[in-house]
Amino acid sequence: MAEIQYYGTGRRKTAVARVYLRPGSGQITVNRRSFDDYFANQVLKMVIRQPLLLTETADRFDILVNVVGGGPNGQAGAIRHGIARALLEYNAELRPRLKAAGFLTRDPRTVERKKYGQPKARKRFQFSKR
Repeated sequence: MAEIQYYGTGRRKTAVARVYLRPGSGQITVNRRSFDDYFANQVLKMVIRQPLLLTETADRFDILVNVVGGGPNGQAGAIRHGIARALLEYNAELRPRLKAAGFLTRDPRTVERKKYGQPKARKRFQFSKR
């Protein structure tokens, strides 16, 4: 018998998260490490749990996450996006709530590239009139 699982891909900045929801007790595993071990910051933990709390499914699933790229903030955002997408696969009726909260929108903001003749993307070298 194949185990029931729901899948969602989440993206944010340069991070990509593959999220699997499996029926369980609410345990979250990120890159084969415990959730609390992987994310030390309380705010990031809260961000990740948002779609689960909104849909009241926090203790219904064990969540298995593989996340690559980016930093902690981008990864947390990617995981949140992935969880929201996986919840849709589980129950399409959750869509209006998730959409209203903005969890289904892929945040398009990424780092602006550095331009030549400048030290950073927008910062200029000091101008000298004489």
